[in-house]
Amino acid sequence: MQLQQLLAGVATYGENPEITALVCDSRKVTAGCLFVCIDGVSVDAHRFAADALAAGAAAVMVERDLGLEHQIRVDNTREAWALLSANWFGHPASRLNIIGITGTNGKTSTTYMLKQMLEACGHKVGLIGTIQNLIGQRVVSSSATTPAAYELQQLFAEMADEGCDYVVMEVSSHALHQRRVAGVTFAAGVFTNLTQDHLDYHHTMEEYCDAKKLLFAQSECAVVQAKDAWVDRLTDGLTCPVYRFCIGEKADFTAENLRYRPDGSNFTVCAGNRRAEVSLSMPGEFSVNNALGAIAAAVAVGLPFDTVCEAISQVTGVNGRAEIVPTGRDFTVVVDYAHTPDGLEKICRTLQLGLRGRLITVFGCTGDRDRTKRPIMGEIAARLSDLLVLTSDNPGSEEPMDIIEEVLPGIPDGTPMVILPDREQAVRWAIEHAQAGDTVLLAGKGHETYQILKNRTVELDERKIVAEVLAGKKD
Repeated sequence: MQLQQLLAGVATYGENPEITALVCDSRKVTAGCLFVCIDGVSVDAHRFAADALAAGAAAVMVERDLGLEHQIRVDNTREAWALLSANWFGHPASRLNIIGITGTNGKTSTTYMLKQMLEACGHKVGLIGTIQNLIGQRVVSSSATTPAAYELQQLFAEMADEGCDYVVMEVSSHALHQRRVAGVTFAAGVFTNLTQDHLDYHHTMEEYCDAKKLLFAQSECAVVQAKDAWVDRLTDGLTCPVYRFCIGEKADFTAENLRYRPDGSNFTVCAGNRRAEVSLSMPGEFSVNNALGAIAAAVAVGLPFDTVCEAISQVTGVNGRAEIVPTGRDFTVVVDYAHTPDGLEKICRTLQLGLRGRLITVFGCTGDRDRTKRPIMGEIAARLSDLLVLTSDNPGSEEPMDIIEEVLPGIPDGTPMVILPDREQAVRWAIEHAQAGDTVLLAGKGHETYQILKNRTVELDERKIVAEVLAGKKD
C-alpha cells in the first residue's frame, strides 16, 4: 500500500499525556489510517501500536521492530511524518521562498521586519511565528512558535494557494530537534543569538546550539550574528554561503554612526562598498541587530540593497516587543516579552538610555521551564533596575511563591523590592506607584493576553490593566 494512500486518514500520537486514552479509541483511529508512533517527551506511542492496529489502522510506523504484521519501520518517525505531511499537501514549500529565523531572542521582531520589508518590495508574504500566523494580512491562529509538521505543511499550502511568494518563519530549537521542518529547503536561515534558555529540554548549551545548527543544513545560505559567542560552533562545517552581520566590527553587514533615540535609532548600514542611511522606529541596540539580520537576509535572497534599506525605515514596531503603552502621563510604560536572562538585560539597558527617573521592573520566571535561569534573572533585574516588583509569569503546575523563592538568591540584600505573586496585582501596584519621569517595564508576557495557572488559563492583558489603573489614578 502506498504511504500517500495510508494518509487518507491520519491518526498520530503526540507528546501530550492527556491524549493517551484516545489512541486506543476506535472513534479516533480511522479505519485504513497510518498510525505514526512518536517517542515523545512524556509518553512513547509505540506502546499503543498494537491497539491502533486492533482499532482499524492499516499500518503503524515505528522506529523499532515491534513484531507486528503491519509495521513500517523507519529511522526517525518524526522526520518520516514531516516528509509524509509534505507529500500529502503536494510539497507546497517548493512553491515558496522560505526564510527561517532561529535564535533565543529576536526571532519574532526579525520575522515582522522581514515581512514588512518584503511587502514594501512588492511581494505577498506569509508569516509563521509566536504571536500569530499571517497569510498576507489575514490572521491565522498560532498555537506554537513553529507548528507541528502536518499543520505546518497545511499552512504552507494555504499560503501558496493564496498567492504568497515568500514566507518568513520562526524556527524554534524544539521544532528543529523534533524534525518538524524536515524536507523544507530554506532560501536563507538566520541566526540572531544564543543565550541560556530551554535547558530543561536540551540539557546543555552545546546541545541547544547543535539543535539550532540543524536549520543551516537545510538552508541555501546562512545569515548569522558575527559577535555571538556560539557563532563559530554554529557555522563550523557549513557548506552553504555564510553572511555575517554585527554592529561596529568588520562583517558583511554592519551598522555605523549609531544615534539612539528613546523611540528608535538612526544609523548607517554598510555592506562592502554599499552604504545607506536608516531610521529605525524600534528602540535599542538589539533592535539594530535584528534590523541588520533582516537586511542581510533580504539582500542574500536577491532583493536590492538600496530598496531593502529604504523599506526597513518604514517598518513599525512589533506587538509586545519594547512596546510603548500610551499613558497620557509623565511616566512611560513598556511591555516586553523578555523572559530569558539575555532578553531581560537587553531591554533594561535599552530603557536606561533615555531614563529620566526610576526604572521599575515587574518580572517573574516561567513555571515548568529551565530553573537555573531564575536567580540569574533576579541578579540582572536587581542590578539594572531601581525598584523590583517580583511576581509570576505563567507559573503552570508550580506554585508562584516556589518560583519566586528560586529567583531571590540572585537578588542582593537591600534591593528595593516588592513581592506580589498575583501578576495583575503586581502590574497595578507598579502603575499606582509610578512617579513623573519613571519608566515601568512589564517584562515577560509581551504579546500574551493570558496567564497559565496550575489548572486553568485566565485572561490577563497588561495593556487593559494599565488603562484601568490610569482611569482611576489621580495626576
